[in-house]
Amino acid sequence: MNLPFDNPLFLIPSTSGLIFMLAGFIMLKFPPKKINSLYGYRTRSSMKNQERWDFSQKYSAIAMIKLAAILTLSSIIGLIYNPDGELRMFLGLGLMILMVVVLLIRVEKAIKNKFGNEK
Repeated sequence: MNLPFDNPLFLIPSTSGLIFMLAGFIMLKFPPKKINSLYGYRTRSSMKNQERWDFSQKYSAIAMIKLAAILTLSSIIGLIYNPDGELRMFLGLGLMILMVVVLLIRVEKAIKNKFGNEK
């Protein structure tokens, strides 16, 4: 009998979703005040100036919380579907990577919509 906790398709999305949700709440409550290379949402477009930095920190934290909730809920798939072999791990990791890619695309698009190509 396989428990759902043995299924990476359940374990990876649920734990990484909860971790991302916690990170989003921390970033929302304690955003980095100044542009830095250590903490926060750091991309070329977000680090161009302080206004972009402030916007991207808040926007990415909220988006991360929402996407993390979806990722955590997607772990239900692992309760229903339990494929054999390494496919479980690849699907679990794929869901997590997809969340990160969607987060980057959403935040970068929001920055571009708000600020355009200004410097």
